[in-house]
Amino acid sequence: MAGITIFIVLIVLVLWILASCIRIVPQAYAIVVERLGAYKETWNTGIHFKTPFIDRVARRVNLKEQVVDFPPQPVITKDNVTMQIDTVVFFQITDPKLFAYGVENPIMAIENLSATTLRNIIGDMELDETLTSREVINTKMRASLDVATDPWGIKVNRVELKNIIPPAAIQEAMEKQMKAERERREAILRAEGEKKSTILVAEGKKESAILDAEAEKQAAILKAEAQKERMIKEAEGQAEAVLKVQKANAEGIRMIREAGADQAVLTLKSLEAFGKAADGKATKIIIPSEIQGLAGLASSLKEIVVEDKKTEE
Repeated sequence: MAGITIFIVLIVLVLWILASCIRIVPQAYAIVVERLGAYKETWNTGIHFKTPFIDRVARRVNLKEQVVDFPPQPVITKDNVTMQIDTVVFFQITDPKLFAYGVENPIMAIENLSATTLRNIIGDMELDETLTSREVINTKMRASLDVATDPWGIKVNRVELKNIIPPAAIQEAMEKQMKAERERREAILRAEGEKKSTILVAEGKKESAILDAEAEKQAAILKAEAQKERMIKEAEGQAEAVLKVQKANAEGIRMIREAGADQAVLTLKSLEAFGKAADGKATKIIIPSEIQGLAGLASSLKEIVVEDKKTEE
């Protein structure tokens, strides 16, 4: 009975040993294997077998890209301003063997290396340049860290400055400066707005004056044209009236002549027309020469009659 129990224990022990010698490596991972304390090989993704009691797994390595957020580091700028800067490093293990045997604590090594590199870079820059040159600092740090970590089987893909924290006095001064700058921009924008408003008002008044002048000009032109048309119509009416009067006189004279009237009758008609003209309101009368002679004759006859009456008396 005891022998059976020992046999079963031995079988279980052998199976356990065989199972421990079978390793399955998942995706994005690698296993560094040592034989008798020396590096043997690196297992990649898949199933692998190791020799019991001789081979052992030295390190299981994560091949994914990793992110490490380091705490703020005190740095001094070229103009002697002390500030706190924290960095974020994105790295990836490219060689598991170098990573396993290159450095004892790779994360601590990267942190210290990033701190010293950051101090060197910031030490050559002034405060204002530091605050406005994040991309330049990131690029320089990535290049320096990538070169330094290459012997450790680590590739630094990206370095970012997470926060740049200047001293409280500097922050207060910067806030006052930004406030003054915002007030200056506000004053400039307000002045530009008032200027544009004044220009628009002046242009509006100018256009209104031009439109008023054009309207007055158009009205004067229309009024002059209306007066011109009225005067033309009045002149045409007067000319038509005169023409009709002349036609009527000519027709009357023609009828008198056709009736056989002599010169005496014509002279008498002329006197009658003159008398009607004299009764009018005209201030100036043009008397034909024939009528003037007839008037002289009438005056002579009147004087002869008056003298005869005086002689009789």
